[in-house]
Formats: sequence, C-alpha cells, structure tokens
Amino acid sequence: MSDTTSKDKTLRVGRKTLSLKRDTDTVRQSFSGGRTKAVVVEKKRRRVTSPGADAAAPAEEPKAEAARPRTTARRKPAEDQAQQQTGRSRGAGMVLRTLTDEEQDARKQALSEARVREAEERRQAEVEAVRRAEEEEQQAREREEAERRQAEEEARKNAEDEARRRSEEEARRRLGEEEKPAAAQRPATPAAADARLRQRRVELPKPTRTKAAPGERRRGRLTVTNALDAADERERSLASVRRRREKEKRQLHGFSPPQEKIVRDVVIPEAITVQELANRMAERAVDVIRLLMKSGQMVKITDVLDADTAQLVAEEMGHNVRRVAASDVEEGLFDRPDAPETLKPRPPVVTIMGHVDHGKTSLLDAIRAANVVSTEAGGITQHIGAYQVEQNGQKISFIDTPGHEAFTAMRARGAQATDIAILVVAADDGVMPQTVESINHARAAGVPLIVAINKIDVAGADPNKVRTELLQHEIVVESMGGETLEVEVSALKQTNLDKLLEAILLQSEILNLQANPERPAEGIVVEAQLDRGRGPVATVLVQRGTLHVGDIVVAGAEWGRVRALINDLGEQVREAGPSTPAEVLGFQATPEAGDRLGVVETEARAREVTEYRQNLRREQMAASAAGARGSLEQMMSRLQVQGKQLFPIVIKGDVQGSVEAIVQALDKLGTDEVAAQIMHAGVGGITESDVSLASASEAPILGFNVRANAQARNAAEREGIEIRYYNIIYDLVDDIKQAMSGLLSPERRETFLGNAEILEIFNISKVGKVAGCRVSEGKVERGAGVRLIRDDVVIHEGKLSTLKRFKDEVREVPGGQECGMAFEKYEDMRVGDVIECYRVEEIARSL
Repeated sequence: MSDTTSKDKTLRVGRKTLSLKRDTDTVRQSFSGGRTKAVVVEKKRRRVTSPGADAAAPAEEPKAEAARPRTTARRKPAEDQAQQQTGRSRGAGMVLRTLTDEEQDARKQALSEARVREAEERRQAEVEAVRRAEEEEQQAREREEAERRQAEEEARKNAEDEARRRSEEEARRRLGEEEKPAAAQRPATPAAADARLRQRRVELPKPTRTKAAPGERRRGRLTVTNALDAADERERSLASVRRRREKEKRQLHGFSPPQEKIVRDVVIPEAITVQELANRMAERAVDVIRLLMKSGQMVKITDVLDADTAQLVAEEMGHNVRRVAASDVEEGLFDRPDAPETLKPRPPVVTIMGHVDHGKTSLLDAIRAANVVSTEAGGITQHIGAYQVEQNGQKISFIDTPGHEAFTAMRARGAQATDIAILVVAADDGVMPQTVESINHARAAGVPLIVAINKIDVAGADPNKVRTELLQHEIVVESMGGETLEVEVSALKQTNLDKLLEAILLQSEILNLQANPERPAEGIVVEAQLDRGRGPVATVLVQRGTLHVGDIVVAGAEWGRVRALINDLGEQVREAGPSTPAEVLGFQATPEAGDRLGVVETEARAREVTEYRQNLRREQMAASAAGARGSLEQMMSRLQVQGKQLFPIVIKGDVQGSVEAIVQALDKLGTDEVAAQIMHAGVGGITESDVSLASASEAPILGFNVRANAQARNAAEREGIEIRYYNIIYDLVDDIKQAMSGLLSPERRETFLGNAEILEIFNISKVGKVAGCRVSEGKVERGAGVRLIRDDVVIHEGKLSTLKRFKDEVREVPGGQECGMAFEKYEDMRVGDVIECYRVEEIARSL
C-alpha cells in the first residue's frame, strides 16, 4: 500500500487500482467594491460502502459511541469484532478502503477526548444533583423555622390577650364587689364556682422552643428566600419586645412615670450649625429641623443659623439661653482683679521724654553706667529700649523712646505703659517745641512729671529760665511752690544723678505701686523686630504677674510660646516679674509696638484670640479704606451720634504768634453746647509725633503756613488722619466754625405745596395701585413729602414715587389739572381721600 500526492486517495489491491472521487461544488463569494470570486468547495465523505453491514461498523462506531455514552463496557468487543470482520474481508480478497496512520491516531484521540468529556459531564451532574438536594433541604428547614416562629408569635399573642382579658375581668369584678353592700353579696352557686375553678386551672399554651441551628440567631438568618417570602417576617429584637412588654405592664397597672424634661444652659454664639445646636441642647437634630420647618425654614443638618434663630429654637425647646459674641474670646484675658492680700510693691516704670539733643539718652547712659549713645547711629535714639537699674536696694525700670511716637501709640491702644515721666530740658536751650509736646503727651497719659534740668555744666546754662518758661505751660516746680519735682543734673559730669533716682523713688512711694507676682503675666510690647538669627523678638515690659519660659502668650494679632527670656544685660533668665523688661523669643510673627501681652492656658485659646483680632483688623482696614477716620465730616457725625460736645483739634503753625491767635479765635467759638478742644498747638512742621497724637485723640490736624514731612504724610495716610493746610487765619476759623456748627441739630422747616383729591383708583400690573387725582390747590411735586388724609385724619405719611400726566412722567402738576399718583410702599388709597403735598427744609444752625 502506498499513498499518492494527488487529491484522490488510491488503493492498490493486486493489479487493479480503485479511485475515490470527491464531490466538488463551486461557490461565488462577494467582496466590497462589487468584486466577486469563484471558490471550488470539496465535499468529503468519510463513509465507505461495503457488501455487508459488518463492513460499515468501523465507520459508524464513533457515532454509536456518542449515542451511547454509558455503555463503555461494550466498546472493546465491538472494536474487536470490527477488526475481525476486516480481517475476514481481507482474507476473502474483497476490495476495501483501509485507514491511514494519521486517521487512526485522530480517531483514537477523539475517542479518548470523548471519554474524558463524558466523565467530566457525569461528575458535574452528580455535583449539581447534590447541590440541588442541599438547597431544597435548606429551603424546607427555613420554611419550617418560619412556620414555627409564626406559631410561637401567635401563641404568645393569644396568651397575652388572654392574660390581659383576665386581669381586666378581675379588676372589674373587684370594683363591682366593692360597690355592692356586704349584705347584698350572695354566695356563688356550685356550678359557677366549678366553672371559675376550671377557668383558673386552664394553663396557657407554652411556646415550644427549638434549639437554634449552629450559626443562626434566634430570629433566623436573613437570606434571599426569607427576604422575598411575604409570609415570613423578621421579628423584632428581644430588647424591643422586652421594652414593649414593660410598657404594657405599666399601662395595665396604671403606672407611667413622667419623663422629666432636663433644662440645660445653652451657649449660643453669633453663628452655629443645626448639628452643634442640637448637641448643646442634647436634643435630636431631626427635632430641631422639624421645629424650623414648622416655622417655615427648610434647613439641613449642616446649615448655619444666626444667633436670634438659634435662641428662638432653644427657648422653644425649653432650655436657657446665654448669648455670646465673637469678642467674648477676650474675656478674662486682661484686667482680672487681684485680691488685696496678694498685692506686693513693684518697681516704678519711668519714661524719659524731651526735646531732641537735650540729653535724654545721655542721662540714661549715665544712670546705667553703660555706653548706650555710642551704639546709636549719629548719637540719636533709633529704637525703644527698656532697662532696669538699682538704687538703695530698689529697682527702677526705664523706657527710652525716640521722641513720643511709641508713648502715644501705647496710649492710643489703651495701654498705660509708664508710671512716671521724666521731662529732660536743657538748661541752655530752655523749653523747646518738642518739650511742649512732651508735656501734652504726659498730661494726656495722666502720669506725674519729674523735670530734669540737664546740662547745668554748660556755659550759658540758666535753670531759672527753664523754671520760668515751664510756668507758661502750667507746670509749677517744687522750688517755686508747686508740686512738680525738679532736679538739676549733668549727664556728662554725672552730677545729682542720685537725687534724680531718689526723686523717682519718692514719687513711686506716693503712687503706692503694687502688683500680684503670682498671677499669669500681663504686659506691654515696647519694641518688636525680626532678627535674622533669632526670629521675631519682642521687648516686653511685664506689668502684672510673672512671665515664665514655656508660657503661651498673645500679643495683638500674634501668639507664641516663650522659648527664651533675655534681660537688659543680655543674660537668659527663667522668669520676669512685675515692672521687669525682657526680650521674648518664640512668637509666630512680629507683634507691633504697643500691643498688650497676656498669657493664655492653651494654644487653642491663643488661636481663637488671634483669629478674632486678625478679622477685626481686616474689617478696620476695609473701613478706613472706604473713608478717612479723622475727616471733619465723619468726626462731626460721630460726635453728634455719641452726644459729645468737644471737638478735638491738633494745630501746628509757623510762628508762635499765629498759633496763639488761632487758639484764641477757636476758644471764642465755643458755646454752651459745643467747644473746640485743642489737643496740641505748637510751632514747626507737622511731624509723625503730631500724627500719633491725632490718631490717639481721633482729631484732624490743621497746618498754618507749615507742611508735613514724608514720614508724617505716610503715617497720616496709614492711620486715616486728615491734614488740612491754611495760609489765611479766617479760612481756618470759618471751617472749624462750620464743623462745630454741624454738632448742633439742624432746624426743620416745612413748606406747604398743595392738595389733590383722589377721583379713581387704578390697578396697574408691575406698578400697583395708582390714584387718579385732580390738583385742587397749589401744586404737586414728585419726590415731595405727602400725607394721605381721610375724613380729616392723617392715615399715612410718606413720599410720592410716581407722578404722571397722561402717560408721561412729570416733575410737577399745577392746580386744576389731573394726574396719576402712587405712594412709596403704600397702596391703601380710596376714592375721596385728600393728598397733601409739602416740602421739608432743614436749616443748619450756626454758632
């Protein structure tokens, strides 16, 4: 036997060759674009014809195997029979088609795959049968469990109903027996007694309890079958059933303890959410929302309520309300009173003031025995320094200022930084313009003065001249019969420095300065700067209490934790007591000079205070940007609202004569109702010190033939202070007179214009009611005041919003003509009403 390479398979048996032709067919395929292609398809037949049925057995065996998957035991004999038949056929010399090796291998592989597939299908069928049996068993158990629970529930309900019915009958029976007289009671018949006895012996059906299956709760697991089964309902929890039974017992016996309402004190800020309000009242948030919905407000649990609404809700629910404002975060931060027994003497705080180059810093240098002047650029004090010296075992704290800016800024912020002011006056120069400013600042702060007449060793020094010039400013020294202490000193020669220190101690004894060192510290920021290596550094003067390392402090809009304290000698200390200056390290940012410093308990409190102050500062900056705080117009309105009668002014002129003339002219303007208050009047240009004084007093600055320097202009713009310049004294007096006249209430005068009678009322869409009128007297003007008169009674007073002649809007309508009129926010007009039109004029009063 040999194979050929042609399409037909041939078999050589002896000399004869048999060829098995395959059937062919032609199929035409269609493609996109209208293209077609003819394809020849061959039909292959695997069955071979034979003389007997036994010859066809090998060809039909796969089909028989597929039809009989479970009769695997018969396959082997069938195959053997087919092979034997094939052998007999070969022996008989019959022509027969045999299979090639490839076809035999493919047939064997197909048979093995069929056996494997049949075994897998048989295994899956067995698993599926087992799963279905388990599911049916589980469903049956669940149905039985549901029926059992339903039966138990019905039995329990029947038992409860029976017990309730018996208790009610027993109660009625006892009540009836009490009402009947004792003599009228008859013994019950034996039959009734037997019936009652049988009734008592009736036992309630006890529910049969079955042990729960492992992994199941008493109420059964929630499965898809249970959830979709309408007849099976999940029973209530045991706690819920127990509470319901207890409630029924209390109602049955007539005992129901009243639920007492707990009244709480609720703190309500300016804004609060619904959830926070419910938490503070210990109420449910849904109850709060339901109450608000009844009042017409649709809110969510996260919505913010204002203080008024929150107060109404809390009071409606029966709670006590305590309103707090945003400024309440500062309560208890400063000025907490101390018990008298805790007060102890403290060192005085002294500020040195005076004219430029009169020796203020040199005097302090001589007192401290340290070279401070050499460290300043050009020998002029550029920064504020706080130092402490000791005299006769008592300490004295000194504050050196560059002029008076910081001193005034501290007073403007409500801080009293110093106890005693030393006025340094040079004996050769006498009283100078800044000396007068120092006197005015000390008076404004309300601190006692000690005059230090410096430079008595200089040629031409005349201390008596200084004493005489001070009399012009109402300062009478002690040597001239007054109460102001004065000491002649020389900073260069260190003359009479001890007398000056003794005078300070004497003045402090008179003041009886005391403080409590055991309380949390309070103080004032004297100077603050940003150091490159140490960060924000603030020079602090402790006024009350003791400041410790590690304290959490708040100064203005900044806070921090004290990391280090450095005294005036540059040494690190652990604490700083009352009237002690020290540098504080640890602020988050640099505070401002003049800010008050206080110690708080936690960082959260510090953040609350600083956030409130930052918001307040932003609001003030926005308000100052809208309009100048120190303008004459706003000053006039503010003073009029507050009822103040004094008009504060700061005056600077070119010569002393002009300044005195202006002061005298303004004094003459004063009346019993209003008067000018001269905060400061001096000679020279407008300086930053003048702006600081005007900011503290909230007064405008008037300059006569003088101008402000760049620093003063920047400070005035920053503080919102108005500076006005004049070169004619009469113009200055006239403006102040007009401003002071604004404090007087204006005179109100009314002028009658005319009357109009309402003939018809028209309802016009988008406008409202319009009265058709005829002007009977005078004239009617749009925007004028009107009164609606009905039966000679004024029922409304307002303004005209609409005045029309035909369809045109007109300004006025003369008498005898008809017009349409409408009022502002009023529509209750009737035919026959009279409209009176008038004009109100306010005549300003003048001094």
